[in-house]
Amino acid sequence: MQQMSVPPKRDPAPTRLAYRMNRLWLTPVFRALLRVGVPSFCVVFSAGWYFSDQDRRDAVNLAFVDMRRAVEERPEFMVKLMAVDGASVEVDQDIREVVPLDFPISSFDLDLEEMRETVSGLDAVARADIRVKAGGILQISIVERVPTVIWRSRHGLELLDDEGHRVAPLASRADRPDLPIIAGEGGEDNVAEAMKLLQAAGPISDRVRGLVRMGERRWDVVLDRGQRILLPEQGALAALNRVIALSQAEEMLERDLVIVDMRNAARPTLRMAEEAVEELRRIKTLESGATNR
Repeated sequence: MQQMSVPPKRDPAPTRLAYRMNRLWLTPVFRALLRVGVPSFCVVFSAGWYFSDQDRRDAVNLAFVDMRRAVEERPEFMVKLMAVDGASVEVDQDIREVVPLDFPISSFDLDLEEMRETVSGLDAVARADIRVKAGGILQISIVERVPTVIWRSRHGLELLDDEGHRVAPLASRADRPDLPIIAGEGGEDNVAEAMKLLQAAGPISDRVRGLVRMGERRWDVVLDRGQRILLPEQGALAALNRVIALSQAEEMLERDLVIVDMRNAARPTLRMAEEAVEELRRIKTLESGATNR
């Protein structure tokens, strides 16, 4: 009897290739590469191929620009007018000149920080705040510098605030008779000291014509009738108070004096007017002649 052949049993163990593929699939890097890397590569490759054509790039750019402008020019983003608060008529006009805008304009086209720096650069502006308010209003709020003194320089008259900042030019002294005047090189850098001296000169303020900065080091107080008080470089306020006290006690400034020199605190010097000196000499001559008789 012929025996039947039995097929060999299949080996359940995986093949070497299947084993290696299973091990490779268990690797996190390989899985991430297949799930993320390959799709990303396909997308990037497709996009690169599509945008390799200049016409396609131009079409996409144009579509993006149109879409952006459509959003920026919506009515709720349009600025229709500009309002300036806290400014005088002259400063208001200056602001509108340095910030020339054609309304309506999109708020996306406004560089508010650059505009603020431009407005703050005006001499008369101490501080500026710019914002876009609801209703399409560009609101500019400023704080103006307040002129406290007139500075006479080689270039003419200028208004300065209490910190010495230039506020505006002045055509004539008569335009601001309420403000004191200072002169001399370096005067604009010492306005604070000048204001203290002018305040201390209150008892003789009706006679004070102004202050002159001498040698960029010290002050002279100029009075009417051609009189001057020469103050020292250090201790100017104390020296001026001393002169005012002497004037109130002995009416020193009412006499025929030209200069009260206080530069040397230990040795104040008085200089009389020429006419007073001649009169004094004449009186001494008469007294001397009467004595000889």
